[in-house]
Amino acid sequence: MGRLFGTDGVRGVANRELTCELAMKIGRAAADVLTDSSHRHPKILIGKDTRISSDMLENAMTAGLCSVGANVVKLGVVPTPAVAFLVGKYKADAGVMLTASHNPCEFNGIKIFSGDGYKLPDALEEQIEAIVLDGDGRGAGEAPVGGDVGRVSEAPQAVRDYIDHVKSTVAFSLDGMKIGIDCANGSASRTAETLFTELGAQCSMFADDPNGVNVNDSCGSTHIESLEKFVVENALDAGVAFDGDADRCLAVDEKGRLVDGDYVMAICAADLKSRGKLAQNAVVGTIMTNMGFMRFCEDNGMQFESTKVGDRYVLERMRQDGYNFGGEQSGHIIFLDFETTGDGELTAAQLLSIVHRRNAKLSSLATLMERYPQVIVNVNVKPEGKLRFYTDDTVKASVDKAGRELGNDGRIVVRPSGTEPLLRVMVEGKDHGKIKSVAESVAAVLRERLS
Repeated sequence: MGRLFGTDGVRGVANRELTCELAMKIGRAAADVLTDSSHRHPKILIGKDTRISSDMLENAMTAGLCSVGANVVKLGVVPTPAVAFLVGKYKADAGVMLTASHNPCEFNGIKIFSGDGYKLPDALEEQIEAIVLDGDGRGAGEAPVGGDVGRVSEAPQAVRDYIDHVKSTVAFSLDGMKIGIDCANGSASRTAETLFTELGAQCSMFADDPNGVNVNDSCGSTHIESLEKFVVENALDAGVAFDGDADRCLAVDEKGRLVDGDYVMAICAADLKSRGKLAQNAVVGTIMTNMGFMRFCEDNGMQFESTKVGDRYVLERMRQDGYNFGGEQSGHIIFLDFETTGDGELTAAQLLSIVHRRNAKLSSLATLMERYPQVIVNVNVKPEGKLRFYTDDTVKASVDKAGRELGNDGRIVVRPSGTEPLLRVMVEGKDHGKIKSVAESVAAVLRERLS
């Protein structure tokens, strides 16, 4: 698999790239790195999404952790942010989430949270990786025997504890709201209907019947067109869509139009600022954040901070500089006052409560920001092509030329995906025809040089 950790944990095709053997090694190494040597039986939580390979990998991770003396607490099927929250609530030493997020069912992944509920920094991931790649995943210690082998237990209250936590962050009910909820046949299938019903909404559920292989299949935040149609056909006030592990959220207004992560951030940031709750009047986004959002911040007295793509980098900047709100266009939104990671259901609850409290239409609130036209072209490349992207002079010249063509009214960003074998070409500007032409031109060069 090359380097194990990408921008969001370890990811690969389950049972081919992400094997049981590898999962066991990562479990052993994680327990070694994340716990003090004097702590003989660290407590590690394991959650999973609904894909068919999650049970297999859960058992492999559990075996690896127990083999070095760690005690495992199985949470069952839960959203990723539930693992991050419950690590603290249950006073665990670390948490593991088995998920490939928005990817198809054949993929799976391993996300690891430290004892404070935050995703691991690069330095700790590199330590785990070094131990795994060096041998069997075990550090310097000897394998425990007898009573020192780790134990396994379950947490039957995990879903209830997480739902109660999200409910506690919402000051205003959703009484009378009619909403559509697309669970992507993923983790939100366990939590969303109960959560939003208890908040007072009338819920029409969509893609909430997982069977192990239908996660993200023509549904969820990466296939928003399904929810757009569903909202209009059922005359709903709004819709919210999650991905496989429910750590991201996109919305649909009552007219069936997409309200992406940038719009969601604009609505929530404006509300936080109006209530004096936006730390330093600043919002953290990424290089993929729409130019319209940047202009929105300028026009409304907010500071915009940009990071590399990946919610972990957004979070790092927030913690480093004392900000409490940020996110990505893809729907990873972080309310640091409430959570240590992006949380799709919490984001949906916050957004819908604003709509209800203001007695407004979601379509009206979305006019706070004018979105610049944006074109994204994904180019499939080989792993070596990703590496050559940084050094190929022809590619560099093509991107530079595109930047000059766009001038001050647009921009181009080309970056390797952290989770898929792709290069992403993003072009923004006022003229849709022009940016589409520029994007396709650069993408053609990438295909020729790097595929």
